[in-house]
Amino acid sequence: MSSQKQGHPKGLYTLFATEMWERFSYYGMRALLTLYLTAELVNGGFGLSREESLKIYAIFTGLVYLTPILGGWVADKFLGKRKTVYIGGFVMAIGQFLLAASSFLATSLDVPTRLFLFNFGLGVLIMGNGFFKPNISTIVGDFYDDNDPRKDSAFNIFYMGINLGAILGPFIAGALGENVYWGYGYLAAGVGMILSVIWMNKRESTLQQFGLPPNSPSDKFLLDGKDWKDIIVYSIGMIVSTLVIMYVWRALPESVTNILSYLGFAAIVLGLGYVIFKGTNGSAEWSRMIVILVLAFFNVAFWAGFEQAGGTMNLFAKDNTNRMIFGWDIPATWFQNINPIAILIFAPIFSVLWLKLDAMKLNPRTPIKFAIGLFLGAFAFWIMTMASNLAEGGHMVSPLWLVAVYVVLTLGELMLSPIGLSMITKLAPTKLGSVVMGLWMASFAAGNYLAGMMESILHKYDFELYPFITWIMLGSGICLVILSPFLNKAMKGIH
Repeated sequence: MSSQKQGHPKGLYTLFATEMWERFSYYGMRALLTLYLTAELVNGGFGLSREESLKIYAIFTGLVYLTPILGGWVADKFLGKRKTVYIGGFVMAIGQFLLAASSFLATSLDVPTRLFLFNFGLGVLIMGNGFFKPNISTIVGDFYDDNDPRKDSAFNIFYMGINLGAILGPFIAGALGENVYWGYGYLAAGVGMILSVIWMNKRESTLQQFGLPPNSPSDKFLLDGKDWKDIIVYSIGMIVSTLVIMYVWRALPESVTNILSYLGFAAIVLGLGYVIFKGTNGSAEWSRMIVILVLAFFNVAFWAGFEQAGGTMNLFAKDNTNRMIFGWDIPATWFQNINPIAILIFAPIFSVLWLKLDAMKLNPRTPIKFAIGLFLGAFAFWIMTMASNLAEGGHMVSPLWLVAVYVVLTLGELMLSPIGLSMITKLAPTKLGSVVMGLWMASFAAGNYLAGMMESILHKYDFELYPFITWIMLGSGICLVILSPFLNKAMKGIH
């Protein structure tokens, strides 16, 4: 571990920029996803219904956060975190270029073939993200001791990198796709992913020995030729494997694919449970693991609401929001920028706040921070409920409604997301760091999937979406406050 006690190691800022460009790529694509799918065929889209588009959004964003379990396991057992991040970066770039191809070939291919190409791109993105996402976060945690007060601060700084990329993605890729041509948006996202990999390679020495393959020599600081050969082989193998899986999947009857989906999910859960069971030792490690599982459960509730941003709230911005200002029609994708801009404003404040409160011995423990985040989420969706009611009958509402919702949700996010990343690196058994980070990402997967499917599910029972989310978040926050004394005790001295 780093012995540095003042400031932060240079490697943090290398990972900051690497993650920034990767998030530029992801959020640029995410801002376009439902808009591209619902766009008319004559405008280069697919002409899918709202329900079909949200289902694709649900499956994609859910799997994006589920595959980190695999990526974390591969890093811990075989490749190390650094090589796994490179593999994920290269694969994700190819995924973005495949999405671009599905748009540029609109006049050359029929709709089913284009849709297959588009889904192939999403599948490649899912696999690449699984290798990239959990491992770059755990490298950040490796720079600090478990009770180092700089750790929460470091993850807030890292989170600023995430959100700087999340601003640039919709602003550049989103605007190119929505206002010029869809393919240019995805092409820009692919270039952003390439820049992410190049930056990390150029600044690799700042990472010291952190993230290298298991059992690396003590004098090794950089990846060698054999490592890069592995990166290329694994990258090609993942892309080809994704293509084979998709061809086989398309050839099978729906009844069979449904069964395979349930079996696959069960295998992931059982496999993850087995790895955690074998790697967790002693009462203290098991106690902390229980805390992780409980907080992961409540994390699902928050993200099932928050991820309405790329689905129903993105469509609300397009269809129900007055975007005309001084004669200019603001792109709907640009509303996705409100959250990351608010992050950049408030994350430095939160970063300093935790250090100041820690010095005063008033820093709230992790469960209470989570509860506050859920209460803020409930308040945001109470505001969204009012905006939705005003929009009934086709009325166009002020953009300030969405601004308010996104800002309040951002404050809630800052109480959960960077704190959650930091919490995993503190509580997870050392040899299971990336696997448990994958488990944490799986809670995002469940939340993202529910976010996309919730509207159609609730519609069957005549429940309104936004009031339902409000009550779920409020109830979850209250439950977490009640449980917090037990969870604090179970953390066994970790703050």
